[in-house]
Amino acid sequence: MAKKIVLLAHTGQVGFELHRQLQSLGSIITVSRGDVDFLDSDAVYKHIDELAPDIIVNASAYTAVDKAETDESNAFAINRDLPKILAKLSVIHDALLVHYSTDYVYPGDGEKPWSEDDSTRPQNLYGQSKLEGDLAVESIASKFLIFRTSWVYAARGNNFLLSMLRLGKEREALNIVNDQIGAPTPARLIATVTSLCIQKILVSDKAHELRGVYHLAPRGYTSWHGFAQMIFERARSEGVTLALKEDGLGQIESTEYPTPAARPLNSRLSLDKIESAFGLAMPTWQSQLCLTFDEWLEMNKS
Repeated sequence: MAKKIVLLAHTGQVGFELHRQLQSLGSIITVSRGDVDFLDSDAVYKHIDELAPDIIVNASAYTAVDKAETDESNAFAINRDLPKILAKLSVIHDALLVHYSTDYVYPGDGEKPWSEDDSTRPQNLYGQSKLEGDLAVESIASKFLIFRTSWVYAARGNNFLLSMLRLGKEREALNIVNDQIGAPTPARLIATVTSLCIQKILVSDKAHELRGVYHLAPRGYTSWHGFAQMIFERARSEGVTLALKEDGLGQIESTEYPTPAARPLNSRLSLDKIESAFGLAMPTWQSQLCLTFDEWLEMNKS
């Protein structure tokens, strides 16, 4: 039976891909900030309650990591309070709630990939707001999926890939951080995996055993410098005109590029749980970058 899916924030880079990928599961009702003020819990509750969803997919998030340090109330309103309201609604309507989180909930030290059972200890207010959203969903919702991901990017929106391509056309030299390690995760992969996981839950006679927190990222790890290096290698191989010199990509440590919010040095995420539970084989971050870059090229043909 086709499901009624309520998708929040469908115009964001993850929401855009979800809107495309979830079409086969049922009818999608999009809810944007133009429809209802996400900061107004009562308005959100009333609006979504009237929609009576079977599945709620929350692609909304406050992601301005540095700004969150001085904009705490709005960060927690979107990242904690909104998921709490959605969790309550999911119980009332017996709906599956899908929510997205981040590697920033972990301490960010060491070199071992984080597992879903590891202790959390965010290093900044953004990470704390996301963690409290996770905890709200876990404590309230009876049917839920929380996907913790890392270094999200896409062929559209505002992200590292597009920033590098822009800066590479403007500058002859760039210095990129080399001691933060993680997996660049395209929004399209997040949406594809989300759809596969929802489908398995819908047909499983043990769906309750599949609920929980999962890491969602590609295989392998790199630094921001390594990510940038492959972006520019790909750009040059495709004939993209760059101002950046061949030897113009330098490396710096995080201490040389201070930011208002501390960043984790270790954003490695173990994928064992999601691959085992849902029978998936996650692709490499390199293969995903090639696909996303090809999409960007197609979109930017002159």
